[in-house]
Amino acid sequence: MAGLEHHTRPVHPALRPYVGDLSGYAYDGDPPALHRGLPSRHLTLVITLDEPLGVAWPGSPVEKFDALVGGLHSTAVHVGATPSRAGVQLSLTPAAARVLLGLPPVELASTVVGLDDVLGRPARVLIDQLREAPSWDARFDLLEGLFLERWAGDAPKVRPELGWAWQRLCERGGAIAVQELAAEVGWSRRHLTDRFTAEFGLAPKVAARVLRFERTVGRLRRRPDTRLADLSAHFGYADQAHLTREFRAIAGCSPRQWMVEELPNVQDFVPAWAAESEA
Repeated sequence: MAGLEHHTRPVHPALRPYVGDLSGYAYDGDPPALHRGLPSRHLTLVITLDEPLGVAWPGSPVEKFDALVGGLHSTAVHVGATPSRAGVQLSLTPAAARVLLGLPPVELASTVVGLDDVLGRPARVLIDQLREAPSWDARFDLLEGLFLERWAGDAPKVRPELGWAWQRLCERGGAIAVQELAAEVGWSRRHLTDRFTAEFGLAPKVAARVLRFERTVGRLRRRPDTRLADLSAHFGYADQAHLTREFRAIAGCSPRQWMVEELPNVQDFVPAWAAESEA
């Protein structure tokens, strides 16, 4: 199995509401044939430094991208099927879609698109610059520079009620009923569900399910020896069988299969936001 190196750097303070740590990766051999891009609270931006990256939803053909943006989603996307070995990857908050990419997160939900389809020529220029940059810090400077240029204090913002609802779901790791969330916001459950889905592309109940799954995966990354029965009890699943069903529905495999196939590739590196989300 190829070794995997990671490089990270905290982003500029102005970008912290929108971007996770700047991250770079490089395999010293052939990358895994398949990596499952699991759902989380973040959109994903990847720019390769060599060959295009292959991405496919289960049952769909592979599409290849030099740079891509993936929106919020509730099932895993398959990444691989190409010889790409190196790239940069950013985790973006839903707010970043409007502020940094210029479109609401619903337009990216459950899909993957080329970065140039979103940003146009600046994306193509950025790809070339990143591939020519002499170091990881130089690449991170380029990424930060682009997004600082696009950042503006008066950029369109989500309605306060929706921002609050998203924040509460994340704070609770999905462990809050939609009716309770609606009451806190001051809307009916139906109105909250309609408006939330129209903004984020996921219904609040689905988002809660993703967030609980995200916390569960985070714990497995940090503590792969955790018993699944203990894991299911800690994160509010009815039992171990319920946890396994959720894993199969979201990741497309059992927890054990995911750990065997993918945990060796990710356990040595857990982004700060992922570590925080598993608590």
